[in-house]
Amino acid sequence: MDCIIIGIAGGTGSGKSTFTNRLKSEFGEDVAVVYHDNYYKHQTIPFEERKKVNYDHPDAFETELLVEHLKMLKQGQAVECPVYDYSIHNRSDETVRIEPKKIILLEGILVLADPRLRDMIDIKIFVEADADERILRRIVRDVKERGRDLDNIVEQYLTTVKPMHYLYVEPTKARADIIINSGLNDVAFDIMRSKISLMLRPLLGH
Repeated sequence: MDCIIIGIAGGTGSGKSTFTNRLKSEFGEDVAVVYHDNYYKHQTIPFEERKKVNYDHPDAFETELLVEHLKMLKQGQAVECPVYDYSIHNRSDETVRIEPKKIILLEGILVLADPRLRDMIDIKIFVEADADERILRRIVRDVKERGRDLDNIVEQYLTTVKPMHYLYVEPTKARADIIINSGLNDVAFDIMRSKISLMLRPLLGH
């Protein structure tokens, strides 16, 4: 089964999920979304130690499993995707079944950092935003959606998130086919919608 893999990268709180969700809504049943965050490695260390792990370093991810799953989806096979539980800083015991689709949206801060992933991605997008906006969005999200306390969020941001952004995330902007300054950028969205529609035609037999 042929499909289009679209990589959506960018810093924490940049608007990746907003752009991903807009594309998913636009193309509906033709879309499957795969989140790199779900492929964080399983941790066997105590909770207090897990809180201090550098989750913004490439080594924090089981990217080889993600690569294998993308290959399976391209071949028309469903996969059992791991599920990461942010409240416990660890992979949960659950999995979620992802069916093969014509469009695979691959979202994550480092999806353009690994050459194995880059080689599989047909369209590479980088979403950027002002650093102040990103940290504020992260605080709101982590408190409301992930059950984190403010002190932990700030410490994590200063010790790992911020330095890893400039070391590993920001440089991947040079690998992108298109750079957008907001997940709500309508012009960028219209361009991507047209491009994806054009690429979909042969896959849909048009």
